[in-house]
Amino acid sequence: MLRPDVQSVTDRDDPRLTDYVGLTDVALRMRVESANGLYMAESSTVLGRALRAGHRPRSVLLAPRWLPDLEKMLADTPGDGSVTVYVAAEPVLEAITGFHVHRGALAAMHRPALPAVADVLASARQGAGARRVAVLEDLVDHTNVGAAFRSAAALGVDAVLVTPRCADPLYRRSVRVSMGAVFQVPWTRISPWPEGIATLRDAGFVTASLALADDAVTLDDLVADPPERLALVLGTEGDGLKPATVAAGDLTVRIPMAGGVDSLNVAAAAAVAFWATRV
Repeated sequence: MLRPDVQSVTDRDDPRLTDYVGLTDVALRMRVESANGLYMAESSTVLGRALRAGHRPRSVLLAPRWLPDLEKMLADTPGDGSVTVYVAAEPVLEAITGFHVHRGALAAMHRPALPAVADVLASARQGAGARRVAVLEDLVDHTNVGAAFRSAAALGVDAVLVTPRCADPLYRRSVRVSMGAVFQVPWTRISPWPEGIATLRDAGFVTASLALADDAVTLDDLVADPPERLALVLGTEGDGLKPATVAAGDLTVRIPMAGGVDSLNVAAAAAVAFWATRV
């Protein structure tokens, strides 16, 4: 079990709080969460899921009323050692973070090392190997990344692969929108891309690029005769998939549309495709 090392905080300028100060500033968040190997877990629910996934906090920041819940959470977490817990009155918390902390806690979490693509594919389904994976190409909106992970967790996608230029799944907004699903679904970065399609093909996957193209088959056609192992590739919000990605893939797939609509938001398209191809 982990033990809380509780320390009281009364001053927003306390030097111990470097990880938390100025969270509303995008540049600071990027520096703290990426360059220094940390990410922010916001809310008790998200923190609990991160702990169950084996992630470890560097520290936790919360109001006194949330301390008993955190103590129980840490007591239920395997491991040895202590976790620094900063406790501050809610007005002080708001002064520190720049917003009202109302979901229980903020935690500065150590980033785990990303696994190799082959290891992610092989370890899914209790070692039987992944059958359905999603590839997120160059998504720039953290909300869409989080939403795609939440749909992947809910609809049985075995793993998510993100390209080198895709937004960070462990960015605070991605984690929050996913409701912690980024800790449930195995994921890693696939690089280089789209050359990584060859890696998927070697692992037995048929890659289906969701895109509008004259030779695209419908999602209904794909589901009628599904491959044993399928990788669904979804592209960035503005331009969609890169032409090189579509050309390198095995199939191009479109979602049948009505009402004069030709496409969906990438998060909505991911949910539709994940549901239709669930196994």
